[in-house]
Amino acid sequence: MKLTMAAKTPAQWKTLFENEPFHRENYYTGPLGPDYTPGGTCLRLWAPTAEAVTVTLYHKGDGGAVLGTKPLVRGAQGVWSIWLPGEQHGRYYTFAVTVNGITRETGDPYARAAGVNGVRSMIVDLARTAPSGWERDVRPNIPPAQRAVWEVSVRDFSQDAASGVRPAWRGKYMAFTQQGTTLHGDGIHPTCLNYLKRLGVKYVQLMPIFDFGSVDEAKPLLRQYNWGYDPTNFNVPEGSYSTDPTRGEVRIRECRAMIAALHAAGIGVVMDVVYNHTYRTENLLNNTVPYYFFRQNADGSFSNGSGCGNEFASERPMARRYLIDSILYWAKEYHIDGFRFDLMGLYDAESINAVRAALDALPGGRDILLYGEPWQGGASQLHRYEANKANLAMLNERVGIFCDDTRDAIKGGCFDAREPGYVEGKPGSFWDIGAAVAAWCRSDRLPPHAPSQIVSYVSAHDNFTLWDKLLCVRYEKPEFTARDTVALAQNRLAAGIYLTSFGLPFMQAGEEFARTKKGVGNSYRSSPALNRLDWNRAEQYHALVDYYRGLLALRAAFPRLGSTDRHAPEALQFFALEQPLVGWTLPAVWGDGAAWSALCVFYNPTETACTVSLPAGQWKLLSDGTSSSLWRGQSRVFTNKAPLAPYSATILGAV
Repeated sequence: MKLTMAAKTPAQWKTLFENEPFHRENYYTGPLGPDYTPGGTCLRLWAPTAEAVTVTLYHKGDGGAVLGTKPLVRGAQGVWSIWLPGEQHGRYYTFAVTVNGITRETGDPYARAAGVNGVRSMIVDLARTAPSGWERDVRPNIPPAQRAVWEVSVRDFSQDAASGVRPAWRGKYMAFTQQGTTLHGDGIHPTCLNYLKRLGVKYVQLMPIFDFGSVDEAKPLLRQYNWGYDPTNFNVPEGSYSTDPTRGEVRIRECRAMIAALHAAGIGVVMDVVYNHTYRTENLLNNTVPYYFFRQNADGSFSNGSGCGNEFASERPMARRYLIDSILYWAKEYHIDGFRFDLMGLYDAESINAVRAALDALPGGRDILLYGEPWQGGASQLHRYEANKANLAMLNERVGIFCDDTRDAIKGGCFDAREPGYVEGKPGSFWDIGAAVAAWCRSDRLPPHAPSQIVSYVSAHDNFTLWDKLLCVRYEKPEFTARDTVALAQNRLAAGIYLTSFGLPFMQAGEEFARTKKGVGNSYRSSPALNRLDWNRAEQYHALVDYYRGLLALRAAFPRLGSTDRHAPEALQFFALEQPLVGWTLPAVWGDGAAWSALCVFYNPTETACTVSLPAGQWKLLSDGTSSSLWRGQSRVFTNKAPLAPYSATILGAV
């Protein structure tokens, strides 16, 4: 199918791109982007609708003299290429792509490095960007029973001066590499990586770390802030998190150093990926092949299922290839341990399953996590089966979803600050708590699935922090920084529920020390001071931190809760208790290394203490709802009956 060069309307482009002959003649499987060797570099750009393509070379990533402009040659399947002889590492470039008689300057969609703000792409010898010891870095082996995810922004992690991180590294990748940090450098209270190792989470989920557009890397960061859900370069680390965004190799080296430091601590790294849209409609992909990479309405305009002005057309073959190539690049070159898909409901299920299959083909790839938000940000033109909750059964059993059913059952709806959940005494909510414990495998609310496909959580970066939500339900005018013993007990109960449920446990950084954003529900561009982790608060609420720490270790000592077997929740036996109490018992799997032959768990969301009957046998008190580390030493053993404290999750183990 030969492309005619007559100017086309957006609707005509849509017709062309959804025409099978176009894909048959233009689908390309060979290398794209800069192919570096010491003797020369080949640049390849997929631009089948282009009438002409040139490349302009620069010494610097911003400003400076032009070294020259050269034409690319068109080859088969719409690929344009040029050979640049000699050493090209560190050279910057942009393409000029002419389509419909309009020439657009653009970076390379397959660039691995870029200059300040990602405007100019950079040719890079990745071997020269490896931090010391990178060749020995390996993904930690984390069995399902130990998996728990702690979500944080690179900026939030260390920008608090109390973190003890050296000033030049605060809010940067390198903060994760500083060993032994303590509160104000007091040598006593751990912060940052030192804190994480003690807490016991096994994965850190990093909010977007690929190059995003809402922070100007060329300006001081003191008052600039954004979460980063606005991608510019999908294969380039964000420059504002590096110590020098003007030199393209620095951000790569420091991002890798961060990952290696987490790995050395036995912690995996999950990357929050936002392929569903770009920061602007004028972007690398759209400047290269206008309209191809983005879903279109009937009139050819951009569909907006992301709520951000455009949405990625994952069902188009070369777009799907781009998605998979990018994921594999991060997995292979950055040793990423997992991927969290933003607005995963905007992708077709076939594409997400293809990503899973591509990861599985890597050495150790089956252990790479993959999960996402099973919803969209608005009405979409995706007319295929979406990778969402309703189609969970269509997804590979190792593709997980954030379970808003669990979240809302425990703490109340996230869009209404005043709406209570189970821990705040919502009538009738105990039914959903039982379903949540079983990861909804025994409920008809979700299609058939494995328990490990459910991400069990009560707070994430968006919407209210758990602490703020609890106070909004309790008070008309909350004092978010005030200590509140009932809210603290409700916080412990919420954690006690999802950390004793089947599925993958997930928490927002700081949930374990009553993190507050003072009632701001969506702080994506609020002040750095509001968003940063308050390390003084981690010490102030150290008892709550210890409660989470004990629960995480307790859970790891009973592997069945992390089971990937879709039949595992069938072994749960629920008790007939007076509402709103919930109680259950679960036997261990013989030979799985469990510390107890069975667990017996009760949730009491009321302000009244009570006593419940126990199954036959002797039951050691592991957690009383205030201390979750009773199991580490001698503690009371109960038979027949056990007491439940107000607002508590009480956990016992068969002895």
